[in-house]
Amino acid sequence: MTPPLPAPPRPGTLGVWWAAIRPRTLGMALAPVMLGTALAVADGVELAWAVLFTTAACALLIQIGTNLYNDAVDFERGTDRPERLGPLRVTLAGWASAAEVKRGALLSLLLALLLGAWLCVVGGGLILAIGLASLVAGWAYSGGPRPISHSPLGELFVLLFFGVFAVLGSHWLQSRAVGHLDLLAGLAVGAPAAAVLLVNNYRDLAGDLRAGRRTLAALLGAEGARRAFALLVLLPIPALVLMAASGVPGAILGLVGAPALAPLVWRFGRAEGGAALNALLVNTARAGTRTGLAAAAGIVFFSFL
Repeated sequence: MTPPLPAPPRPGTLGVWWAAIRPRTLGMALAPVMLGTALAVADGVELAWAVLFTTAACALLIQIGTNLYNDAVDFERGTDRPERLGPLRVTLAGWASAAEVKRGALLSLLLALLLGAWLCVVGGGLILAIGLASLVAGWAYSGGPRPISHSPLGELFVLLFFGVFAVLGSHWLQSRAVGHLDLLAGLAVGAPAAAVLLVNNYRDLAGDLRAGRRTLAALLGAEGARRAFALLVLLPIPALVLMAASGVPGAILGLVGAPALAPLVWRFGRAEGGAALNALLVNTARAGTRTGLAAAAGIVFFSFL
């Protein structure tokens, strides 16, 4: 069995909280906001900058709150153990108590709720529904009697909330319009984010099975997980092509990320040990974020031609 990765020395307070929020995952929260906003620009609306900044802040706060709550609750449940191979978790490392980390999660979600209240005034009932569902899902991912993170539905949760709903809500807030492009754009950014979770669960497969977690990786097995990863990580390519063919040609610029996406499939099939899978997780997150941001930039650029 691969030995656990040693925990580095405890940093200062800011360093602890920086590690706790998992900064490498935060780009995945911003990419769908940028892509949904870009679709609004393509509609010809004048950009509402205050709405954009508030939407981005809400997305980041929900992601941070989910990360913190997951850190604390997985430690309390005994799911995260000393032999864990994944990136450092501050509660498990003893850098902060579970109570402290949960308070940080609560603060993040409360701030998201306050900012989201204004967005609900701006966007109406649709934004209220998406916002409340996002907050509840952020808690239910790790909390409650049947956490989403312990089931095969985790990847679907990420695909919907960090893909489709985030794009749709961001688009609606700017232009009061939604359509099939929101679904395609949501798949383009949500699928790589779901692939990140799949890598995480594949790496932790043995420990999850011992702890009673039945994730998608556990359900599919090693070979099925590799196929699912390939599907998720390559899905942005046809999604962006269809977007370009459906009236937003600038979306094709997102394909500049394709050369980084395709090799991930090969690497997943050959990755062994926690360090290799951790590196793959980070590279998948970065490639997915770059793809979404490049598509957003392309859509905005072509809108002004």
